[in-house]
Amino acid sequence: MSEAAPLERLLQRAESVLTRLENWLPPLPAAPDWETAIAWRWRRGPHGGELKPVSRPHAIRLDDLDCVDEQKSKVLANTRQFVAGKPANNVLLTGARGAGKSSLVKAVLNEFAGAGLRLIEVDKADLVDLPEIVERVQGRPERFLLFCDDLSFEAGETAYKALKSVLDGSVAAAPENVLVYATSNRRHLMPEYFSENLESHRVGDEIHPGEATEEKISLSERFGLWVSFYPFDQDDYLAIVAHWMRTFGASEAQVAAHEREALNWALGRGSRSGRVAWQYAKDWAAQQPESARP
Repeated sequence: MSEAAPLERLLQRAESVLTRLENWLPPLPAAPDWETAIAWRWRRGPHGGELKPVSRPHAIRLDDLDCVDEQKSKVLANTRQFVAGKPANNVLLTGARGAGKSSLVKAVLNEFAGAGLRLIEVDKADLVDLPEIVERVQGRPERFLLFCDDLSFEAGETAYKALKSVLDGSVAAAPENVLVYATSNRRHLMPEYFSENLESHRVGDEIHPGEATEEKISLSERFGLWVSFYPFDQDDYLAIVAHWMRTFGASEAQVAAHEREALNWALGRGSRSGRVAWQYAKDWAAQQPESARP
C-alpha cells in the first residue's frame, strides 16, 4: 500500500466533515444593495458584521427643528460641502438632552439623500468594527455618515481607540467619502474626575493638563466641528410645542389654549426639551376625536 494512501483517506474524511459542518452554518450575508435604503445599521452576526437596511428611516425634516438655527446652519453647511465632494469635518454634537442633536443628523440625511448621502448607524459596542465598515464603503460613489448616537465612554473602556484611529490617527488615510457624526451629552465623551486636576502642572505662567486629561481631550479634538446644544427657555419650549401641535392639525386657538398644560407637562418631566414638547403634542393628538384629526 502506498504511504500516501492513509493521508489521502484522512484528507477525504476531513473534507467530508467540513462539508457537513458548512451545511449547518447560516449562509454568508449578501453584499448590501445600496439602492434599497438611505440608512443602514451595522449588526454583528455569526460571520462577523453585516449592514442591515433601515426600512422606515425617521422622516423628520430640517423645518421641524425649531430654536436651533445656529446649530442647523453649521451642520448643514458642513454636510453640503461633504456631499459636493469638498473638504468637510467630522462632527460632534454635544449638550442638553432632548435638544435635537440626533434629530438634526436624521434631518440632514433626509435633506441630502437625493444627492447620494447615506447613513450607517454604529453602536458603541461595535466601534471596534469601524475599520471594517470603512473598508466596505471605500470607493463607493455615495457619501457615508457613520452615525454614533449618545456616545460616551466609561473608565476602563477601550473602544474609543478604534474611533480615534478612524477619525485621525491610522497609517491609512480616511476615505474621502466617509465622515463620523456623533452625539453625546459629554463634550469630551469620557468621564472627568476631580482628582485629574491634581495632575496639572505649571510651566511658566501656563497651566498644562495631566496625561489623563490630555488623553480624553485628544479624542474629542479629532472632531473638526463641535456643535453645542443648550437647554430651551420657556418661550422656545412653547414654540416647539406649537409647531408639533400644528403638525397634528391644531388650530392657533387650540395651541394658545394649551400653553399652561404644556408647561405643566414639562414641569412634571423636569425638562423643557424638544423631546418633551414632541411627547406633549403626541399626547394631545391622541386625545382628540377621530373626526378632528387631519
